[in-house]
This record gives sequence, structure tokens and C-alpha cells, in this order.
Amino acid sequence: MDSLHHFLSTLSYVSEGVFLTLEYTLLSLLGGVVLGLCLALMKVGEYTIARRAAQFYTSVFRGTPMLVQLSIIYFGAPSLVSYKISPLMAGVFAFSLNSGAYVSEIIRSGIKTIDQGQFEAAKALGIPYSLMMAHIILPQALRGILPALVNEAINLLKETALISTLGEADIMRRAQLVAAETYSYFEPLMMAAVCYYFLVLLLSGIAKLLEKRLSYDCY
Repeated sequence: MDSLHHFLSTLSYVSEGVFLTLEYTLLSLLGGVVLGLCLALMKVGEYTIARRAAQFYTSVFRGTPMLVQLSIIYFGAPSLVSYKISPLMAGVFAFSLNSGAYVSEIIRSGIKTIDQGQFEAAKALGIPYSLMMAHIILPQALRGILPALVNEAINLLKETALISTLGEADIMRRAQLVAAETYSYFEPLMMAAVCYYFLVLLLSGIAKLLEKRLSYDCY
């Protein structure tokens, strides 16, 4: 009976970190998509400087570890300019910057799959570039890149476990605290793994519904 009570209390404590994990994931995903869209448009644009700047940005954030980026933003940069940043702000900022680099490549590849004739037809009709992208090109590209965007969201969800290094009480941090208190690591870490697994299933389920809706709208 005591072991069951301990198991349930541990499960309840670890699972309470789900809400914080989702908060980091959703905010970072929103920031990453907005940033990634801007970078992708720079990459496919006509301005060489903007295109090279976006490519350099992507190279830097894809070529360095996420933990290093998070540590620089939370520990490194504040020590240089004497300001304090909250773990939430640092985490969302770091994850958004990193995710934006990957999302930009996903969106760019999606835009490149659109037939060039549609670009030429839009130009011939005198449709402004911004309207062409917003109403013709990007809606078509979205249908093709949705699975890749879902994979990025799932990767981002799992990467949020790094906020435990900042002391945030997410799923991973709560599991570590229980393990340190009870000197039993297997049980709380398995609970954390189960929580992440079900969150991934939830994201995948939402993505499938969205994909069906987009496919239905095509007809």
C-alpha cells in the first residue's frame, strides 16, 4: 500500500511539469515559426545581402549545440551587460532562435517545390509579391511541409528538457528532484519518459487532424 501511494504521489508530482513543458514548447514554436518564415522569405528573395545573412544565421544555429546556445543566453550574455533574464524568457528566446533556423529551411524547401509557372503567372497578372506569397505560394507550400513542421515541433518538445539545467520545474527537473531525494532513478525517469511520450502522441494526433482538414480543403 505504501509503495502504491509513493508511486502515485511521484507520478502526480512529475506530471505537474507537463504544463510548464507545454508552455515552453508552444511559445518557442510560435516564435520559431514567425522567425523561420521571415528567414525563409529572405532566402528566396532577390536581395543577395538578406539571403546571405539568413543563410549565415541558419548555419550558426544549426551548427552549435542547443545547450550551448541556452547557456550563452541565460548565463553568458547577462554577465556582459549586467542584466538579469528569467529562465522562461531565456528558454523561449533560445528555443525560438534555434527552431527558427530549422523552420526556415523547411519553409524554404516547401516554397522551392511550387511550380515556377505560378510565380511567373502572378507577376504577369501584376499581383504584388507579398500577396502572391501570402495567398498563393505559402498555402500550397504548407500542405507539403506540414509533416516536417510536426517533426520540428516534436524535436522542440523534447529539447525543452534542457530547461531543467536552469532550475525550472519541468518534467525532467521534477524527475531529477525525486530521484535525488529517494536515491531511485529508474522509476521517476521512466515516468518522465512516459509523460514526454504522451505529449508527442498528442502533438502527432493534432497534426493528423490538421492534415486531414487541409486535404479536405483541397477538394
